[in-house]
Amino acid sequence: MGAVFDSDGLSGTHHCTASVVDSPGKDLIVTAAHCLGTTSDLFVPGYHDGQAPYGIWHIQRIVTDAQWNSDSDPDHDVAFAVVEPLNGRSIESVVGAYTLGVGQGTSDPVTIIGYPEVSDEAIACTDSVTAYSSTQLRIYCTGYSGGTSGSPWLVGAGSQDGSGGTVMGVIGGYEQGGDSDDVSYSVAFGSAVQSLYEQAVSDAGN
Repeated sequence: MGAVFDSDGLSGTHHCTASVVDSPGKDLIVTAAHCLGTTSDLFVPGYHDGQAPYGIWHIQRIVTDAQWNSDSDPDHDVAFAVVEPLNGRSIESVVGAYTLGVGQGTSDPVTIIGYPEVSDEAIACTDSVTAYSSTQLRIYCTGYSGGTSGSPWLVGAGSQDGSGGTVMGVIGGYEQGGDSDDVSYSVAFGSAVQSLYEQAVSDAGN
């Protein structure tokens, strides 16, 4: 899990959060579609206090749903990105990865970890999830302001940093994740997200 910066890197401002998901190529991250404008964005896993303990990683390709591309449909506010190797190693081999989970429902507590723009450290919150609609989920967690879009919603997180968790959502979707710092939303990960993941896996192999 880490922060997303623009092309200025650590000298700029982190504007979103993303996380590594397990894939055959060991090179995928997931975030909200509205977080990634171009491949000039940079991913800094484990970012804290102005430091990049695992390096600064370049994005090679962004994969978003056609319905997001055509009209920014909030029900498709999810993106996968292929991350370039760094010093001959894949991102997953360096920092590990979460498992992608689809159809998880709302029965299990969820931990959200993200980077507010006003902070150089990640924040974490665990709470129950409710269905906001048939396609969107909602959670009440305090302090998730700008910069936390794309933050992973983790089920079965083994510790506060989310190790061992399954990503079943990301902050985004309705109101691009919510217009209140204390209520966040996510697209309900289902077949469309699974198909998008499979497309990203295929693109990564090309």
